[in-house]
Amino acid sequence: MPKPQQKPPSLLRSAKRRGFLGLVFFGLGFIAFAQDQSPEQEAVDKILVIKPKTYLKIDEAFKPFKRDTTFLGSFIEQTVTANYPEARAYALNQLGTTYRNLSLHKKAIIAHKEALKISEAIDNDEFKVLSLNLLGVVFRRTDAVKTALDYNQRALELAESVIEPSMHIKRHINISLNCIGNLYQTLGQYDLAIIQFERALELEAELANKLGLAINNQNIGECFEEKGELESALDYYRKSLAFNDEINNNYGRIICKNSISQIYLKQDMPNAALVLLQQLLEPAQRIGDKSILSSILINTGWAQLEIGNYRLAERDMLEGKTMASKSNVPSLVMYANRHLSELETKKGNFEQALEYYKEANKFDKEITNERNLRYINDLILRYESEKKNSQISVLANENELVRLRLRKNKTTILVSALVIGLVATILFIMYRQYQSNYEKRVLGLEQHMLRSQMNPHFLFNSLNSIKLYIINNDKKNAVHYLNKFSKLVRRILEGSTLKETLLSEELETVELYLNIENIRFSNEIDYAINVEDDVNPDQIKIPSLVLQPFLENAIWHGLSAKEGEKNLWIDISKKDGHHLQISIVDNGVGRKASEEIKENRVLKRKSVGIDITKERLANFAKDYQYDFNVEIVDLFDDQGKSKGTKILLEIPMV
Repeated sequence: MPKPQQKPPSLLRSAKRRGFLGLVFFGLGFIAFAQDQSPEQEAVDKILVIKPKTYLKIDEAFKPFKRDTTFLGSFIEQTVTANYPEARAYALNQLGTTYRNLSLHKKAIIAHKEALKISEAIDNDEFKVLSLNLLGVVFRRTDAVKTALDYNQRALELAESVIEPSMHIKRHINISLNCIGNLYQTLGQYDLAIIQFERALELEAELANKLGLAINNQNIGECFEEKGELESALDYYRKSLAFNDEINNNYGRIICKNSISQIYLKQDMPNAALVLLQQLLEPAQRIGDKSILSSILINTGWAQLEIGNYRLAERDMLEGKTMASKSNVPSLVMYANRHLSELETKKGNFEQALEYYKEANKFDKEITNERNLRYINDLILRYESEKKNSQISVLANENELVRLRLRKNKTTILVSALVIGLVATILFIMYRQYQSNYEKRVLGLEQHMLRSQMNPHFLFNSLNSIKLYIINNDKKNAVHYLNKFSKLVRRILEGSTLKETLLSEELETVELYLNIENIRFSNEIDYAINVEDDVNPDQIKIPSLVLQPFLENAIWHGLSAKEGEKNLWIDISKKDGHHLQISIVDNGVGRKASEEIKENRVLKRKSVGIDITKERLANFAKDYQYDFNVEIVDLFDDQGKSKGTKILLEIPMV
């Protein structure tokens, strides 16, 4: 806001002549006060009175100052005093973004996590999605792929669950897609990454967001560059540069021009690359992002190397490497080491060249084991394809069996009608119809049971969890859980063909299932299986795969929504001489809270696993003199608060 001007002397003299000296002094005091108040404080005072709740309204007021860390720090203190959490979350996220662009990643993470905590406390979806996405970006910058993926997926799921999304939410759906595309790019799945970026491009075009268009064109260019399609990459980089020029985004311009210079280097045009890179050094230093500055320095060293200026090449590469190391960007450290190895080779220093080469390989292994990553992704894709083909084949076989069975029934009915007569024929048809329905019902139960056990989401998420162990180079855990996963799948496929199985085999299957599910909870679930001494698991038979639906309910409806300690106990004993009693107890949120959580979800999925299991138990009990029983009991503490759920199964036995 411009400063008010002093009144001209003629007006002051006129004022004196009229005898309004007091008014003049008041006016001068007001002017002095207005001159002392900064535009930033004026914006703060205004916003603290209005207190808007949406991101866009707050951003509109603070856009000129949102990269000023001093102002943001002061503003955060004022929002605490004014009890204005939305503005505090906004300021913390802006502070974190500024830290990230200065490569101060630890400070950025602290700021974004504090903003997320505030957003969750006030249940503001806009600020929750913003904080989650920004955390994903910071972790991706430091090559922490697993953590970045977790945050971006949470942001996308939350944003897409909003029934009437604001413009800010729509924008962050695109940001989530872009971030996930970046993670595909990190995994070397460039075609899949391009699909994500192109989808984000379409949505950004609908929102007329030129910054988003610039970012996604840049990302597509990077994918084409990795694929070796340099002309296509150059075309997308230039499109991105044009959008950045339109919105006068200097940061985006620097990134685009650095990428274009990299293409020139790969096209053996080092002089053109060097001219462009030397223009970027000063503006990049002013911005202060150590990540992009180190990349420019390394590329400048590469250009000097190709021209033959070895001394300057070494200076720039080492400076870029040191900066990348301090900023915790291992991919750039690896990039610098590779070019330094090439430099030492050209200088004839083969021993030093080998050292740089080894160091580059070391960082490469720390970042990602590309072969394993591609293998696990291919495994997932092959599994999905084979599963669909298998389902089609099973359906075709079932149709053929039904067709053959109907033909046989028809023949039998005709023969019976000729021999027995009309009455016998009617009775026979009724009997065969009952038998056919019973067989179909049993077959349908077994198929439903298999589909509930072989839940595609469970299989995909299990493989994805194992993949993340590989991403983090945790080979021991990856092999350990992959072995358990393969044993579980084999047990499920074998068990689906059996009506009953030994209790000992069922408990081994349960142990494998709980092990795999516990990966997705970071091993937070503490479970125990207790078998009483008078129970011999190797002699007692129960329906195959009968416990898994109850365990799945306990985990995903009881324990998944619970904060803190998560416990699951399985106790097996003889109720009497004719029944086996199995107790499954969890300390989850209880059925009432679980139903409320389920009702609040946008996408609701009806669970039929327990109903199918009850029908299978009824079918199993037909072969015994005694019936089965399933009882679900809600557990409460002394204050009447829910403390979990208890499931009691009574299964007949010989």
